[in-house]
Amino acid sequence: MHLWGKVGCVGCIAGICLQFITGSLILNIEDSSPLFLLTISSLSSFAISCAISQKFADIIRFEVLWRSHLLGVLLAFGLSINFYNIKDYISLGWYIMIMSFFHFSEFLVTSIIRPQTLSTDSFLLNHSKAYKLAALVSWIEYLVEFYFFPSMKGFGWFSLLGLVLCIGGEALRKIAMLTAGSNFDHLIRTHREDKHKLVTSGIYGVFRHPSYVGWFYWSIGTQIILCNPLCIVAYALTSWRFFNERVYEEEITLLNFFGDQYVSYQKKVSTGLPFIRGYTLT
Repeated sequence: MHLWGKVGCVGCIAGICLQFITGSLILNIEDSSPLFLLTISSLSSFAISCAISQKFADIIRFEVLWRSHLLGVLLAFGLSINFYNIKDYISLGWYIMIMSFFHFSEFLVTSIIRPQTLSTDSFLLNHSKAYKLAALVSWIEYLVEFYFFPSMKGFGWFSLLGLVLCIGGEALRKIAMLTAGSNFDHLIRTHREDKHKLVTSGIYGVFRHPSYVGWFYWSIGTQIILCNPLCIVAYALTSWRFFNERVYEEEITLLNFFGDQYVSYQKKVSTGLPFIRGYTLT
């Protein structure tokens, strides 16, 4: 594991612990909304952890630490909503936990399998403008529908289905990353490295692009958890379009890298994504 991965773990754990401590203390205040109190404690925990880290860490480590603090605090915030059983917000709590864990685990696993490319971008918090916009739109839909139709945002079997999709998708993606090892990268490579090998074993014997399959269903699952009917459809369509283009572009490079070996692999194993065939030689 890269040193930054260890620093990130310390930062995330510190954020989790601090949020649990401040949250448990502030919830003793009576006649106040529990969600409001947890929000205040989260902001305080993040500010305190960042202030301490900025004082004792150098600039480079601080860049890793504040992101890790943020994700740790949010993870604890979401868990606290469920632990204290704050009604009407259980779905929101699970959503926050799922999102926080995803982004931190992306950084952590990258620090293990491909430390030479590890950077703060590995958190994927700045993935793209489209990704940020999609998240913002989903939050707006949740808030608007919660205001006008609060009963539809309860945690029931539909949200549970979304949770299962997210957990399954997350597990599939991380298994794919760990199986591929140093052959995995968040970016499409333009040149083949000396040690770059075509991985066809394990989960890659089931899907050609298991990390994309996991992310595809994970993204849809986040909106099912929130019971966002509009974003469920929008996420499904935009995610499909994104991965359709991504797989097409990536397989052009893979065919250039591995030639007939990849052609044979394509014939045996599907992409795993619905109605996406990828690029094939004709």
